[in-house]
Amino acid sequence: MQIHWLILIAVALFVLQGQLFYRLGQKRLSYTRSFSENSCYQGDQIEMVEQIANRKPLPLPWLRIESMLHSGMQFQAQYNLDISNGLFVQNHKSFFSLLPYTQVTRRHQVTCTQRGVYRIHAVSLTCGDIFGFFNSSRRLQFDSELVVYPAPLPAEDLRIPSQSWQGDITVRRWIAPDPFMIAGAREYRSGDSLKDVNWKATARAGALQVHQHDYTADQRLLILINIEDHERMWGTVQETARVELAIRYAAGLAQYALAQGIETGFGINARMEDGPRQPVRTEPKSGADQLMALYDTMARLVIEPSVPFHAMLESEADHSEQTYDYLLISAFVSEQMEAAMTRLRRAGHRVEMLDLTTLPVPAESYEPSPVASPAQGERSPSSGGGRSA
Repeated sequence: MQIHWLILIAVALFVLQGQLFYRLGQKRLSYTRSFSENSCYQGDQIEMVEQIANRKPLPLPWLRIESMLHSGMQFQAQYNLDISNGLFVQNHKSFFSLLPYTQVTRRHQVTCTQRGVYRIHAVSLTCGDIFGFFNSSRRLQFDSELVVYPAPLPAEDLRIPSQSWQGDITVRRWIAPDPFMIAGAREYRSGDSLKDVNWKATARAGALQVHQHDYTADQRLLILINIEDHERMWGTVQETARVELAIRYAAGLAQYALAQGIETGFGINARMEDGPRQPVRTEPKSGADQLMALYDTMARLVIEPSVPFHAMLESEADHSEQTYDYLLISAFVSEQMEAAMTRLRRAGHRVEMLDLTTLPVPAESYEPSPVASPAQGERSPSSGGGRSA
């Protein structure tokens, strides 16, 4: 009879401890996850910080944390970190055990290998009893976002289709006299307006003098990217690596042009993440704010066709009220595209074409590599003793 009682007591204790961890395991258990930066560039390294706290007298024999993260996040090898990589997302899994009133902080060093928007939507917490028979799960919602800008190609890697677009020649071609900026006086020349006569300078010099106007940017640059691989492309873009290179090229050219004081805009027949299926177009402007706005737009692009590129060019020809310098980056030129380009030129726009297939791939690579062998992770328990299971 004693053995029966021992078995009965053991079963009762087993069920009791299971119910205890099942019902109380998630109580006063908190978890936070955040990025050290709100934005960075492709190839940069940032920190992803996790904080797990057990603020109750009941210890947790095991705690499993799971989440789906952007595939562009390349983690440094760390103890107790299991990552299953996919094409677009990766499954991130960790195990911990927590003593009573313990907080663990873990910092992950992450290299951002792809441009895009890295979001933490949700994290699943699962804990249970000592034997693993009873467990409870909870899903936490997050709204953390990291914007990864494309890595702009440096100026020396930019292949400008015309020599007149380079260096000081570019600035001279894209500037015009500004009537509101006076740089001094000069002698009158045939064709000068009498409104520009500088009477004080004329009196001093004894000859007719006119205002010498300074120069300011007048023409506007609009960079347009065609994500279509070939004419009559349907649905999915196959050459995504080439499109990503074109985006980096556009980012580098925008940086260069804006530094020269040239108003610069951007367009692409892709779509924005969380946006409608329509082409993306940013009106040319100048200044540092414009550059960051262009980078942010490029980061949020989804490489899915919204409209045929020739339709985008036709829309430009129909609605462009100002004169632009167009740089078109495309892998091909169709008859419909050529007709739209001709319309733009006849309307007074300058149109240059850059063959996407001839752009050289830079030596640096940001492709993610497999996670290396485990190494001890960084932890900073605030009290008591916390350890990874």
